[in-house]
Amino acid sequence: MIDEKQLISALKSLKKSEKGFQILIDQYKERLYWHIRKIVLNHEDTDDILQNTFIKIYKNIHKFEGKSKLYTWMYRIATNEAITFLNKKAKQKNITIEEVKNQLIENLESDIYFEGNQIQIVLQKAINTLPQKQQLVFNMKYFGDHTYENLSEILETSVGGLKSSYHIAVKKITNYIKSNETI
Repeated sequence: MIDEKQLISALKSLKKSEKGFQILIDQYKERLYWHIRKIVLNHEDTDDILQNTFIKIYKNIHKFEGKSKLYTWMYRIATNEAITFLNKKAKQKNITIEEVKNQLIENLESDIYFEGNQIQIVLQKAINTLPQKQQLVFNMKYFGDHTYENLSEILETSVGGLKSSYHIAVKKITNYIKSNETI
């Protein structure tokens, strides 16, 4: 496994950029896929957004200054791409992002790539009731197992604000699940 500095160097090198990019995809594809999937909930959309994310990374690697980890920078791009996708979808359908997310949750049960059960559907519905920022924080902390410090870099928010947002999200999700206990 290549270390981050070597990978960045390979990506910025004209001769090695293609090989470096393939290594980057191999190392980060799965983690970025699941991060995006938690935001957009749909396999096909996730694949499209992941592809756009890697294209954006490739085109903008020369702008990466190394002030954060490469992984953090890529997560920020993936997050922004996923949110942009949801905003565009809402605008195209002339509905709110919440309505788009509700439609995605409804489609989740018929998604052949969804391997969850009814409990996971209820959890997704609970997460969907949260404001977008709390959804991101909850998904990244709970499912992505990120530290608050890492989240702070990715989301460009203070650690204290993230802790508060996460704990409020957990309370809201718990309350939603308790009030919808028909499982």
